[in-house]
Amino acid sequence: MTAKDPRTGPGTARRGRLRGWGGVTAMAAACAVTASLTLLPLSHSGKGAFDDRAGAGTAHAVQTRADDCKDPEASVPPGKPEGDAIERIKKRGKLIAGVDQNSFQWGFRNPESGNLEGFDIDLVRAIAKDILGSEDKVIFRAIPTNQRIAALENDKVDVVVRTMTINCARLDQVSFSTAYFQAGQQVLAPKGDKDADDVITGFNSSLAGKRVCTAEGSTAYEALEKESFGSVFKDEHDGTAADEDKLTVPNQLDCLVRLQMGEVDAVVTDNALAAGQAAQDPAVELKGAPFTTEYYGVAAKKGADDLVSRVNKVLVDYRAGGSDSPWMTSYHAWLEDGLPGISAPPAPKYRND
Repeated sequence: MTAKDPRTGPGTARRGRLRGWGGVTAMAAACAVTASLTLLPLSHSGKGAFDDRAGAGTAHAVQTRADDCKDPEASVPPGKPEGDAIERIKKRGKLIAGVDQNSFQWGFRNPESGNLEGFDIDLVRAIAKDILGSEDKVIFRAIPTNQRIAALENDKVDVVVRTMTINCARLDQVSFSTAYFQAGQQVLAPKGDKDADDVITGFNSSLAGKRVCTAEGSTAYEALEKESFGSVFKDEHDGTAADEDKLTVPNQLDCLVRLQMGEVDAVVTDNALAAGQAAQDPAVELKGAPFTTEYYGVAAKKGADDLVSRVNKVLVDYRAGGSDSPWMTSYHAWLEDGLPGISAPPAPKYRND
């Protein structure tokens, strides 16, 4: 029997129907929905699902401190331990996952069905199935970019699966799985005359004097702090509410809305997210080449190494199977159009301590 090509499956149909749903009005509405649902359940069932604290009493083994960090992508070896974090999830009967609901192709609410879909959502469901036996035993909580770490620290979620870059600074605050996707920072800007004097061509001197939007707490903002090329990327407040979050926003999607409204000239973000935004709006495009190499990981509360080890075991199975692996199937369904040419997930790295 010939295997069905995932590129012609349900994901392809969804992409076709949803292309262009992110106009200014729709995007603004989506951002408003996210704000109203921050750290609230998007979908759940079962009485008392929120009574237990997600990460209290987690394992005492702590991942490498940032000041000793040399290889941040190296995580604990895969396994199926039954520590405090796993036991708490099983007792609750639900995995609580912090996700995005407005990142097209990664984690977004389908406006037709109302369901959460995307590459990150597929991975969350795989984790829930391994731990609890069903991919539906998940409570999704929408969290903005700048609250990903706080959601874990305050026991609002068990895991964050939200295009979160693994780096040394964050290892002092959370624990990460092995990398499940490789991305890089890139510039998103309106299409225009490539010969014009003021055209933005990438992360370079063409940004001089331009208003650049990033998400608060993002690696994009950190990159601009190191080298801004004379761009304006920090909010200057005059004491009124009008200038709040004009350039540095809580949610990365807010940057696209501002770009569409002419309030900023460019966005710096992960190319994986920018590709989804370019698919939503044909008037914008990726500029230049990625100027960093970054890896996304599943984040858990600092010290919850039993849960991280279990997620790493899930990722071993998720990557297995070559072109027929669950990872590649999800990639073909959601990401291939905007990020073509990827033939395999990143290889895992493990700590040897």
